[in-house]
Amino acid sequence: MQITDEIIDQIAELAKLKFEGEQKEAIKGDLSNIVQFMDKLSEVDTDGVEPLISMVEDENDMREDVIGNEVSKEEALKNAPSKNSDYFKIPKVLDKTGE
Repeated sequence: MQITDEIIDQIAELAKLKFEGEQKEAIKGDLSNIVQFMDKLSEVDTDGVEPLISMVEDENDMREDVIGNEVSKEEALKNAPSKNSDYFKIPKVLDKTGE
């Protein structure tokens, strides 16, 4: 596969990036190297090779979840700097208008 300026422009637009001059040529070279590497991998004979689900054969030893040290809603809200009857109140972080 030949990496062209059009392909670079298309990828840049999708990624919301802008490449010009030497930067564009460097990206074109990098992508060409990646495509050549993938082509090399496709030459490997994988007939009869089972796909891997995990790189290790170990399995997780899961423990039972045990509930301990429960805190009531009233205790949790007791030292809150700002609250209403059921929730912590925090300062507004995001502006939905996008400004």
